[in-house]
Amino acid sequence: MDMTVATPLLPPADWRDFLALTKPRVMTLVVFTGLCGMLAAPVGIHPVIGFTAILCIALGAGAAGALNQWYEADLDAKMRRTQKRPLPDGRMDRQAALHFGVGLAAFSVILMFVAVNVAAAAILTVSILFYVLIYTVWLKRRTPQNIVIGGAAGAFPPLIGWAAATGDVALLPLLLFGLVFLWTPPHFWALALFVKTDYANAGVPMLPVVAGERVTRHHVGLYTIPMAIAAIAPWPLGLTGPIYGGVATVTTAVFAALALRVATRTTQVDDTMKPEKRLFSYSILYLFVVFGALVVDRWVFA
Repeated sequence: MDMTVATPLLPPADWRDFLALTKPRVMTLVVFTGLCGMLAAPVGIHPVIGFTAILCIALGAGAAGALNQWYEADLDAKMRRTQKRPLPDGRMDRQAALHFGVGLAAFSVILMFVAVNVAAAAILTVSILFYVLIYTVWLKRRTPQNIVIGGAAGAFPPLIGWAAATGDVALLPLLLFGLVFLWTPPHFWALALFVKTDYANAGVPMLPVVAGERVTRHHVGLYTIPMAIAAIAPWPLGLTGPIYGGVATVTTAVFAALALRVATRTTQVDDTMKPEKRLFSYSILYLFVVFGALVVDRWVFA
């Protein structure tokens, strides 16, 4: 008698599971910064080409998110905040996630190349590869500096948007790249401080797990300093007007105050981590407001 037990096949994934693979919440900020980079450019762009460029940025970000979840399915299964994602929850086959991510990435780059321009397609390619290969595959499981170096992956959209409109790169989008790059560590370390147990259980060497909370808090404060410089610099350099300058100065001062509170406090055993959660939540709003002010400034003083 054949005692072989057949492996049960997973039911076909729902469209909502494929959408969840793209990390739509993260994609929202990526698309917004890319759009602002495009609208801040000194030249106009045809609405159809502009829409296509933003679509490609969204698809590229979604592809990177899908490939990230495909590769990290084992880690996601160990962390409470990610256990309900499609792969660890058993709602999707890993092969389907891989094919979806690769197909989406290829389509986004090809469409950007054909419909927009070579520069935007090239930067989009680098951003996807950086997130998947450098951050997800190489850094995430190996070093507590994963967020520092990997932060470049989320900083590319303003460059892509600008390149879609102009075909090249200039100082202003490079400063916007630097802003997002330097914003990423305090943003994610604030999160890591109140979900440290999750990362520890999964064996991810995030800074609070490897170096402790005190070191992490100090790093939050230290990285906020160059981030603030990158945020405000476009104004005194004459790259933006007073609307951006005023908004960036005020919102960055609030960010710095919240970061200082996190950097200098001592955690208690029963701490609810309110300052850390407050900084994490505000940091998301911060980027939306600063980049939005950039566009308004451009429209008023163009």
